[in-house]
Amino acid sequence: MESHRFAQSQAQVSSGVGSPSSRLPHRAALILARGGSKGIPLKNIKNLAGVPLIGWVLRAVLDSGVVDSVWVSTDHDEIERVAKVWGAKVHRRSPEVSNDYSSSLETIQEFIRLRPEVDIVCHIQATSPCLHPHHIREALQMITGRGCDCVFSVVRRHQFRWEEVNENEGKNTTSLNIDVAHRPRRQDWPGELYENGSFYFYKRKDLENGLKQLGKIAYYEMLPEHSVDIDVDIDWPVAEQRVLRFGYFGREEKAAVRLFLCKVSGCLTNGQISMSVSGEDLVVINARDVAGIQMLKREHIEVILISNVNEPLSRGLLEKVSQRVGCGLRIGKEQKGLDVERLMKEKKLRWDEVAFMGSEAEDVEILSQVGLNGVPCDAPVADLIAAKYTCQRPAGHGAVREFAEYILTLKKKSMSQDHIDRDNF
Repeated sequence: MESHRFAQSQAQVSSGVGSPSSRLPHRAALILARGGSKGIPLKNIKNLAGVPLIGWVLRAVLDSGVVDSVWVSTDHDEIERVAKVWGAKVHRRSPEVSNDYSSSLETIQEFIRLRPEVDIVCHIQATSPCLHPHHIREALQMITGRGCDCVFSVVRRHQFRWEEVNENEGKNTTSLNIDVAHRPRRQDWPGELYENGSFYFYKRKDLENGLKQLGKIAYYEMLPEHSVDIDVDIDWPVAEQRVLRFGYFGREEKAAVRLFLCKVSGCLTNGQISMSVSGEDLVVINARDVAGIQMLKREHIEVILISNVNEPLSRGLLEKVSQRVGCGLRIGKEQKGLDVERLMKEKKLRWDEVAFMGSEAEDVEILSQVGLNGVPCDAPVADLIAAKYTCQRPAGHGAVREFAEYILTLKKKSMSQDHIDRDNF
């Protein structure tokens, strides 16, 4: 469990928030997401384990329930689009604070100049995908309930530091934090605290004066598994494995999926139809997708293919597809598609026990209600909804298999509740 400590600075500044009025302070979460990342181009919206990097943070912030507004500060159109899809407001920063030399402080100061209602800024890094709602709630409580002026996140590390020396000087390096003759064991040494860059919470007045006269400063200690940062390409695969194990997947992450609904065209197939010489329609199904469906069935997850009256494939061909895949088929009688709610009542299921993979705008309503949703990377609906998983593969080329593996990963994560040995992490 995360802990927090207080570090009192020498400066004495009033702990009041915002104006002296009786209104409650306005708490704004602010994620800085410039489009000009040099290490990983547009990394803030690059998919990490099926979710845009910034989406992991926005989901945690929105589910925390303790901020009054959630903002993304950006200078890039595509980042703005993704931010809005994931439920954030967008502050379009000026060119003056959008170059390679602009500091975070300058960008935040511009934001609060334009937002006079904001009293507390929760500056949260987009590159911290293992952030959870309770981190935000507990850290913010240190400002709103305990009188702190500044709270930042740290992680405890057990690393021995040494002085850097110039090889040409012939000087020996010396230890900076241990006695070499009595090198401590990890379990006998409390370690040291390092900023992990996940978040920095400030009162407005301290930001306005450039953080030059901070009063009561505190740190919030996060566990090592939640302290993930991404700067260069080599960090990406490590972060992906870490977030699958320790990331926050939303309020329904502990729910067990019992039914998987998959659209045929645009998910199981790529939407293309071939015609034989005899005039018969032909459609291609990827063997990996068939294997993915079989994987789910072996884990006692029912799979049903769904379609609607606008489906370009004939009913006969749809039935052959379902037989080949080895699962049920439901065809909606209305233009909007299958009546999923009726199906759930029939099978006595809740929304959070259903996973759905769709691809078109007509699927948005169902995608928004089910406990777990996924879309192929080439799905038109991907621009309209904050999908819990966006596949790296396109429709008809392994997207269903990829989403099936994700469903099983979450099931394993929920069941295992891995115990972590903190002394050997």
